[in-house]
Amino acid sequence: MVWKKLGSRNFSSCPNGSIQWIWDVFGECAQDGWDEASVGLGLISILCFAASTFPQFIKAYKTGNMDQALSLWFLLGWIGGDSCNLIGSFLADQLPLQTYTAVYYVLADLVMLTLYFYYKFRKRPSLLSAPINSVLLFLMGTACATPLLSATGPVAAPRETFRGRTLLSVEPGSKPFTRQEIIGFVIGSVSSVLYLLSRLPQIRTNFLRKSTQGISYSLFALVMLGNTLYGLSVLLKNPEEGQSEGSYLLHHLPWLVGSLGVLLLDTIISIQFLVYRRSTPASELEPLLLPS
Repeated sequence: MVWKKLGSRNFSSCPNGSIQWIWDVFGECAQDGWDEASVGLGLISILCFAASTFPQFIKAYKTGNMDQALSLWFLLGWIGGDSCNLIGSFLADQLPLQTYTAVYYVLADLVMLTLYFYYKFRKRPSLLSAPINSVLLFLMGTACATPLLSATGPVAAPRETFRGRTLLSVEPGSKPFTRQEIIGFVIGSVSSVLYLLSRLPQIRTNFLRKSTQGISYSLFALVMLGNTLYGLSVLLKNPEEGQSEGSYLLHHLPWLVGSLGVLLLDTIISIQFLVYRRSTPASELEPLLLPS
């Protein structure tokens, strides 16, 4: 299990570590207040991401028009970005908290996408209704249980040497990048592009509907907060010994763009919520105007 592969090593491998439980649980050597703040912000960002989807689930249940309010391309771009982020996290050996966030969010995206198709096809009874409901229940249960797996997963054998944040890092006497790390970096770059592009269809959908009804603003507000804290947690982490700050930022650039770069587009969506907060979509008014 990925959850514990970095934990339960001998704390002596982290000679300057200030908090042992961070090392035991996350495999990160927090050497000072900056590292501790990085872990703290990372944990809060996971909570924000975990909580962000539930208001949308509730909103979808109340309004029943999730398939009209959310753009399918927005959801597909989102899950594509999160999937690439997860793959890149493993290949490029990102911070453990970044990997945990990626795993959870892929599951949450699958729940969101399943809900979209549920509301899209619920008025069209078919042989797919039962399978869709089963998949939805399974994914929701999995997404809710995932945060608990970290406490029960098997523990891998400890390593003798400490490797903290090693995303494309240059170790003494080693080659700058391995092929696997380069592939992870490229996939992470694709992820950041998908994150940026995913917002555009939703902005267009809101503009065409002249409404944001059916969408929970808490979804975007918590995602914005989570992305901000996620980016800050990466920025606050101390570079490894022998690695410059510029090199560290360059190697983390795709994930920083994916988290902090989308804030501008999410701000545009926030403005749309203000502009269209009292508007009703034209598609919902048309049936009232038809002769009986």
